[in-house]
Amino acid sequence: MTMGKFHTAVRLDENLCKGCINCIKRCPTEAIRVRNQKAVITKEFCIDCGECIRICPHHAKNATYDSMDMIKQFEYTVALPAPSLYAQMNNLDDINIVLNALKLMGFSDVFEVSGAAEIVSAATRMYIEEHKEKWPVISTACPVVTRLIRVRFPSLLEHLLPLKAPVDIAAELARKIAMEKTGLPSEKIGIFFISPCPAKVTAAKNPLGYEKSEVDGVLAIKDVYPQLISCMKTVAEREELEDLAIAGKIGISWGSSGGEASGLLTDSYLAADGIENIIRVLEDMEDQKFTNLEFIELNACNGGCVGGVLTVENPYVAKVKLKRLRKYMPVARTHIPLESIDIGWTQEVEYEPVFNLGVSLLESIGKVAKVEELCKKFPGLDCGSCGAPTCKALAEDIVRGVAEENYCIHIFREYVSKLSGKFTKDN
Repeated sequence: MTMGKFHTAVRLDENLCKGCINCIKRCPTEAIRVRNQKAVITKEFCIDCGECIRICPHHAKNATYDSMDMIKQFEYTVALPAPSLYAQMNNLDDINIVLNALKLMGFSDVFEVSGAAEIVSAATRMYIEEHKEKWPVISTACPVVTRLIRVRFPSLLEHLLPLKAPVDIAAELARKIAMEKTGLPSEKIGIFFISPCPAKVTAAKNPLGYEKSEVDGVLAIKDVYPQLISCMKTVAEREELEDLAIAGKIGISWGSSGGEASGLLTDSYLAADGIENIIRVLEDMEDQKFTNLEFIELNACNGGCVGGVLTVENPYVAKVKLKRLRKYMPVARTHIPLESIDIGWTQEVEYEPVFNLGVSLLESIGKVAKVEELCKKFPGLDCGSCGAPTCKALAEDIVRGVAEENYCIHIFREYVSKLSGKFTKDN
């Protein structure tokens, strides 16, 4: 991936934006500014964590994703339900009810992402055993974490697990099965992921570690949910259900925090969720505080994928539902030989120095000095009145040439006071 080619699944509705500073204070990468009383998102800095969507009181931030109408463009369609989808339902005791309901909604077939997750779990166990020099290995299942490391923690890139995400493994297998079953060419088959978060949209459009995703469209759980619930009621009345489930406890567990790590059959792991917590973990890892761990699982959303902004259920309630659902399941049900699947990355994920102030080290050092000089002029209140989250962020914007000193209300007041005094003296 080259500099400048950045995609973000978060968009701003300017008609709803009031120019408040909630989003700029919450953004973990300081990707948002308020300019001319409207929020502005810098794509290069955005990692699609969805925190601005979650925090905006005016609902001015929204995720971009595909419409259900898109399935009409294909002759044969396959739904890829995320494990977190099951956690949105009340009193669900059989996953086949959800899977059959998806077919009733209009999909030709379904393929559980949790089934592919079991494949990734098996491959991860092998990778950890064979690459002890990479310990602790960092999960790449959450696209937010991978993108955050790419732009902010370059020293940790070598620790990334170089395996495709379960959704992409599921998409490849689903397409292969559909082509064999129908005889249709690939372009007439549509693969649709039912997603809990906007980061998965970006991952499908612009994946890291491999050139192309087999996912044709990404639907939001919250959009699918109302129609799905209606179809589930109809399906539940049937005497027999088509057995479409292919996953057990390991795969289903991926829907909540700690689920991926638990499938590795080891206690030498760390699992953290919530964007502030994962940043703290990555900072500690940079300081080499976790040298004895084998694996680190990080989820940007609270509670894991069940906490995504495209879900409908409270993440902590959803986590309990998922735990109850998997209680009587077998440990695993997907046993596809790893050698038959192209599961590894085909490209390296490289450091993208989007936060660098200069194009060279010498230039950056000079501009850092300028930032420090500017910070001494500012009051250090980090009030956000300038439209930037902190005084330092404003100083960096000034050095980059996208802001001015008088954006700071305190400096502007001093400037007006001086002008006023000069005008009084002259007259």
